[in-house]
Amino acid sequence: MKHYWLMKSEPGEVSIDDALNARQQTVPWTGVRNYQARNFMRDAMQVGDGVLFYHSSCAEPGIAGLAEVASGPYPDDTQFDAKSKYFDAKATPESPRWMMVDVRALQKTQLLPLAELRAQASLEDLLILKRGNRLSITPVTPEQWRCIIKLLHK
Repeated sequence: MKHYWLMKSEPGEVSIDDALNARQQTVPWTGVRNYQARNFMRDAMQVGDGVLFYHSSCAEPGIAGLAEVASGPYPDDTQFDAKSKYFDAKATPESPRWMMVDVRALQKTQLLPLAELRAQASLEDLLILKRGNRLSITPVTPEQWRCIIKLLHK
């Protein structure tokens, strides 16, 4: 069964343009340091799942493109690199704590800002719109996915 996800990235780290310009349009989704988001990647994501590529922590946050999960989960190498801001001294190659998947950019879209998402009654349960939600990866229902795709193509 295909799943759908909203994955946040700061455009200064990896933007939809960066992903589209990457070799094979695939980028490793590194730096996730929240256990629930890690568990989504490790336990629930499957190759081919749909991804809403969301730009966060920028002048105008919102959905900036469409992508798909391009690999199964594997250890995030940044956890082992002492020079990385994502270094985790408790992680070892034999017992990694943090996982990642590769994401393949499919297309850049018009920016669908947070305010427009909030204006849709059918998206009131979208997790990114919930007060206090700060997860970088959240599941999206098939109904929410269809609604967002319609908004992106109007």
